[in-house]
Amino acid sequence: MASGNEDSDKEVLTMAEVQKRATDKDKCIMVIDNRVYDITKFLDEHPGGEEVLKEQRGKDATNAFEDVGHSTDAREQMKGYQIGVLHPDDIKKPSKSRPVIINPSSSSSGAGNDAGGSWTKWVIPIVIAVAAVVIFKLLSKPGTDINRPPKAI
Repeated sequence: MASGNEDSDKEVLTMAEVQKRATDKDKCIMVIDNRVYDITKFLDEHPGGEEVLKEQRGKDATNAFEDVGHSTDAREQMKGYQIGVLHPDDIKKPSKSRPVIINPSSSSSGAGNDAGGSWTKWVIPIVIAVAAVVIFKLLSKPGTDINRPPKAI
């Protein structure tokens, strides 16, 4: 979350004001994390298409935004579209805290950061290898020498 200093120069809007501004079909205004964004200029650039954004017009889109799992870069890019903050009377307390996904591909060690799934990194390949050997043994004919050419009839 951003500190109050970053938001101090932004306009304070009630949810009713956000909804009223969003009635203009040429604008796409929404609330994410109690901040008001005008993402009209971003509609054409959004990787998920503009329709998913238009569905959230005039609403609190926090859950929809978080459910998708946006990157850190996307969160940084949002700052440029912020036009205000939500009025304190309209701020909802989060029901549960959501983890921020930093960048899963940049983790340095699997054992320290991914202890729950690190064993699958070696167990799954071993199981696949054992299964391949068993299937090969079951499908190969006993007594045939693969190094000898076939007999002519």
